[in-house]
Amino acid sequence: MQPTIQKLFIGLLLAGLFITSQSQTQILISYYSKTGNTEAMAEAVKKGAESVDKVSVLLKSVEDTTEEDLLEASAIIVGSPVYNANVAPQVQEFITLWPFEGTPLKNKVGAAFVTAGGISAGEEATMLNILQSMMIFGMIIVGGDDWTAPFGASAIVGEPPFDKTETIDPEFLQKGENLGRRVAEITLKLQ
Repeated sequence: MQPTIQKLFIGLLLAGLFITSQSQTQILISYYSKTGNTEAMAEAVKKGAESVDKVSVLLKSVEDTTEEDLLEASAIIVGSPVYNANVAPQVQEFITLWPFEGTPLKNKVGAAFVTAGGISAGEEATMLNILQSMMIFGMIIVGGDDWTAPFGASAIVGEPPFDKTETIDPEFLQKGENLGRRVAEITLKLQ
């Protein structure tokens, strides 16, 4: 390398302006959880995303997520409990406050996960609420990793046979992990 080019390269590297293949892709997982169930799913999604190399994961409640967190993320995964086939009011308020002017979230990857009290209690409708909002912002939507999780990941926590334990059924947590991993892999491919 010529001395002038070498100095320029070193200068850019030191200034943080040169992006190398070592840079991390940021995945933001933001959720609301009243009882801890949605938080447990968020942890599972995080575990899956962290299993992919060159990815860093930021896990925050919707109340603690900042506009800067949204803007710095390459992918945003939102989680909510199901409230009468809708997102929790806290999640709706969070999405309503997303930056809109200039479409700064355009082409970021988006995904959703939810927890519901019962089978067919609105989990798919709630995931679609989140995904529709993401499409308004121009985001690229990613669903689960197979036909059993087409809209994202969901867990049932209040209807037999899934109401007999203090924790979420491992099968649902695995769906969360799978979603996190898929979002991370696709986000890397798109960058």
